[in-house]
Amino acid sequence: MAQTARSLAVVTGASAGIGYELAKLSAQNGYDLVIAADQAKIQSAAEDFRSLGAAVEAVEVDLATLEDVDQLYAATKGRPIDVLMANAGHGLGHGFLDQDFTEARHVIDTNITGTLYLIQKVGRNMRDRQEGKILITGSIAGFMPGSFQAVYNGTKAFIDSFSFALRNELKDTGVTVTCLMPGATDTEFFERADMMDTDVGQGSKDDPADVAKTGFDAMMRGDGDIVSGWKNKLTTAIASVTPAGMLAEQHRKMAEPGSGQR
Repeated sequence: MAQTARSLAVVTGASAGIGYELAKLSAQNGYDLVIAADQAKIQSAAEDFRSLGAAVEAVEVDLATLEDVDQLYAATKGRPIDVLMANAGHGLGHGFLDQDFTEARHVIDTNITGTLYLIQKVGRNMRDRQEGKILITGSIAGFMPGSFQAVYNGTKAFIDSFSFALRNELKDTGVTVTCLMPGATDTEFFERADMMDTDVGQGSKDDPADVAKTGFDAMMRGDGDIVSGWKNKLTTAIASVTPAGMLAEQHRKMAEPGSGQR
């Protein structure tokens, strides 16, 4: 990627859904892009963003591995990163004891390990420069015990908490950290998590373009966190005063296999 006067945004999980829309917004707002996803269609997404005037470097990588995070970071070719949107993540349905542990670990390594490794690499450089914006895609799932989605909700509880802590650590550095916390969104998430037979998998979902716009605008303002959608705001408010056991039972009704046929 040639050196230009444009700012650079790095977006993970950018082949579809919220990540695609975040990258699109970045291109529309004058950013060049380094984008990553674990799907080959990241290359066609890159063509969409180039048509908006952005210089784009696209890498197909598995961000559950530190080696592939290094490959993504290397694709910036030493260019200062002005915005990092750490959006990559995926879920896994069914009861924990019925899951393949390799798949469960991949959720943890993608949503937590790879995400934190990338944030640390980029964040150190931002802190040295005393400027930069980080958007982390958490979830309202982090507010409730996720029966039949326990590993995913646990990773999002971690990410939500981590983002608030990192923001505080960086409060005097010129680097802002924003946590975007969506609810159920109309993406490939539920299909990839094998949750299409569940109540939440079959239910109404938010538009990923609307969710991305909410998060992007909050990041640009430097807000600490944003829950997208008034229904999700209500959900998080109720969750904060509801006993964990009740929340787990409510989540069971949404995410238990076969709940979509009841």
